[in-house]
Amino acid sequence: MAKKVKVGIVGLGRLGRQHAENLASRVPNCELSAICSVVEDEISAFKEKWDVPFSYTNYDEMLRNKDLDAIFIASPSGFHCDQIIKALDAGFHVFSEKPLGLYLEEAEQVMAAVESHPDQVFMLGFMRRYDRSYADAKRKIVNGDIGEPILIRCYGLDPASQMDNFLAFAKANYSGGLFLDMSIHDLDLARWYMGSEAQEVWAIGGGYARQEFDEIKDAETGAAMVRFENNTMGIFVAGRNSAHGYHIETEIIGTKGSIRIGTVPERNQIVLFNENGAVKKCYDGFLERFEQAYLSETEEFIHCIMEGRQPEVTVRDGVESTRLGYACKQSFETRQLVKVREASLVKNG
Repeated sequence: MAKKVKVGIVGLGRLGRQHAENLASRVPNCELSAICSVVEDEISAFKEKWDVPFSYTNYDEMLRNKDLDAIFIASPSGFHCDQIIKALDAGFHVFSEKPLGLYLEEAEQVMAAVESHPDQVFMLGFMRRYDRSYADAKRKIVNGDIGEPILIRCYGLDPASQMDNFLAFAKANYSGGLFLDMSIHDLDLARWYMGSEAQEVWAIGGGYARQEFDEIKDAETGAAMVRFENNTMGIFVAGRNSAHGYHIETEIIGTKGSIRIGTVPERNQIVLFNENGAVKKCYDGFLERFEQAYLSETEEFIHCIMEGRQPEVTVRDGVESTRLGYACKQSFETRQLVKVREASLVKNG
C-alpha cells in the first residue's frame, strides 16, 4: 500500500474548510494530520467532526511537527508570502491559495524561495485550470479548433449579498483590491489561453452601489483592457454586486471560431416555469461553482508529491498574474495607461 501524504492546513475559513474536508475524506493517499487557525471555535468544530490528530493556534508550532509531509495554506492573502517561505524553509512541500502575496515584491520573494528548494513540490491554487470546462477549452485551443486566439473576455461577478462581508475583509487590510483578489484567476487564464504575457493595461471602475469602496480606494465594479505582447487582447470585468448570484463567464475569440464557458451560470438543468417566466437557479458562490476543480487540484498536489514531480501551474504563473493584477490596480488608481513591466518597478503601497 502506498504511503499516505500527511498534510497540515492553516486557515479554516470558507475555502479553508472546503480544502480541509477534501484532504480529510476525498483525496486518496492523503491524511489530514494537523489543522491551524487563530479562531479556536473553528478548530474545535472541525476536530469534533473529523478527529484530526493535531491542532494549533500558532503556525510556527505546526511547522515544528515533523510527522507532516506537506503544508496547505488557505489563510488570508496577506499571510501567504511569510507562511510559504517558512514552510519551504522547514522542509515541507507546499500548496498555497492565490495570491502569492498582496504585493509584487512579496510574489517575487516567494518565487526566489521556491526556486531555492527545487526538490520540494510547490503548487499555487489557480483551480480554474483544473475545472473540466476550462481544461477542455485549453485542449481545444491547442488543437486549433478556433484558429489562433486573438481576444479573451472575462466576467467575474460576486453575489451582491456578500458585499458586507467583503467590505469587512477589505477594511481589515486582508484584500489586495478588486483586480488582485478577484480578477487574478481571469488574468491567469488569459496568460494560459493567449500564450503571452501582458504588455499594457487600462483599468477603470468605482463604488457605484456602495460608496464605501471609494473610501478604501477600491472598486465595487471595475473593468480592464489589456494588450498582450503578441498583440492579442483581453477584456476583464469584475464586480461585487451581481444580483443573480455568482457569475463567472469566459469567451475566447479566435481567427476561425470562439469558445464560451459559463454564459449562463446555471446551478443545474432545471427550468421552472411560473408567473415569473422561465426561471433557472444560479450558483450561490465560488465553492459551489468550482467544487470539482478544488478537489482536482488537491488531488494533483498529492499526486505530484507521491510521483516526485512539479505541477504544471508554476510559481512564475503566480508572479506574472500578480504583476498584471498590480498593473490593473495602478491604472485604476492613477487613471492612466500603464505599461505592465514599468508598473512592476513602482514601489507598492
